[in-house]
Formats: sequence, C-alpha cells, structure tokens
Amino acid sequence: MPAHPFDLTGRRALVTGGGSGIGFAIAEGLAAAGAAVVINGRNRAKLDAAVARLASAGHAVSACAFDVTDEAAVAAGVAQIERAAGPLDILVNNAAVNVRKPLPELTTADWRALQAANVDGPFFVIRAVLPGMQARRCGKIVNICSLASDLGRPRIVAYAASKGALKMLTRALAVETAPHNVQVNGIAPGFFRTEMNAPLVADPEFSAWVARRVPAGRWAEPPEIAGAAVFLASSAADFVTGHLLYVDGGFSAAY
Repeated sequence: MPAHPFDLTGRRALVTGGGSGIGFAIAEGLAAAGAAVVINGRNRAKLDAAVARLASAGHAVSACAFDVTDEAAVAAGVAQIERAAGPLDILVNNAAVNVRKPLPELTTADWRALQAANVDGPFFVIRAVLPGMQARRCGKIVNICSLASDLGRPRIVAYAASKGALKMLTRALAVETAPHNVQVNGIAPGFFRTEMNAPLVADPEFSAWVARRVPAGRWAEPPEIAGAAVFLASSAADFVTGHLLYVDGGFSAAY
C-alpha cells in the first residue's frame, strides 16, 4: 500500500459528462487528489468554461468533446485522449439523461434515448479503454449509478431500467476484469442539487419530501460525491470491486 493511498498523482482520468453537476465535482475531486483529468461532454463551450474554472483553481484538466452514444466518436475520442495525454488509468462514466413521464406517455424515442445515453454510452467508453487497462494490469472504472438502480419511483421507469442495467454491467464486469487487476465499482448518488434535478429542487412539495425522507434532512451538494470517487479511483480501493457505494444521506438505509 502506498504511503498516501488516496494520492492520484501520475494517474490519468476521463470523466464523461464532466462539464457540470456531479461530473464536474468528481473531476475537481480527482484533480485535487493529483490526477490529470480529461472531462467529456457534447457541448464544447460548456466544457471550455468548466476547464477554465478548474484551471483557475490550479487543477490539471483538459477537455475532449464527443457524444458517448456515438460508437465511432467514442473510439476516436478515447484514442485522441490517449495519444495526447497517455494511457487512461481511471474512467468515470457519469454522462446520463432522464425523462420523467408516466410509462404510457413514454415514446419509443424517449426510451431509446435513455438507454443509449445511460447504458450504451458507458459500454462504448468501457470497451474503448478496457483493453489497455487489462494489458497494463492497472485500471479503475467507476460507473455513476443511482438510487434508481435498486429502488423505484413513479415517472422514472425508463431511467430506473437503465440504471439497473448499469448496476449489473458494473457487477458482472468487475468479475470479468478482476483477474486483470482492473477494479469496477459504482456510486449511487441520492438526491443531489444538480442541473438535471433543477425542476425537482424548484418544486417546494418535492423538496419538502426530500427533507422528510432523507435521514440527513436535505439535498446533497455536488462536491459531496467527490470523496467517494477519489476513494474508488485510488489505491485505497485495490481490493474493492463489484461494489455499489451509496452517497445518499442514509436514504437507502431508511424506510
């Protein structure tokens, strides 16, 4: 075990959906721990603004814009990153979308867009980085799952199906890659105050329910997820694989 097992100095990380919210907070946490971080997203201007914010804090961060649902773009993007920055040691699959509708109102396009972003995207990015990690016998993959990986709510059936799939992708892949010294884990965030959740945060009735239902009594702030990501990306978690780490203020422990 290294003297400082949470130190990520010399490690290279890719965070998808890293331009805002949870992804941005994770990128900042990894960079603060010493990693050279590449953030990904579809909106180049948003990525550039995020890089500027992180650089102003002294962090080594760059950006690579591509759509994780585009198989060819993912392969080209990962190849570009590894040519420019070197082999990736850490992958955080954070990019995701949600559509909140009762199931009968979900269109086929809605369903497919959710599965494409939340399941196909992580699969494409993992497939691009994994051969190198296995060859080097060194790699950390962290998939951002959800409370909805295990628990249901009305109006998020498609999202829950996608996050349940991501949980099982995480667990099965952990078994497959363990002999190659590649650890694969997930983080299940609770209710975080993010751009994706803005309509829920703005709903007084829903926010009051969150305050009652979450034992911690409040929404989480994005930086509160960073420590979990740093842990799973670090040498401190070398014997942790196939695990789903809840960062939910006690939500999943209470009824």
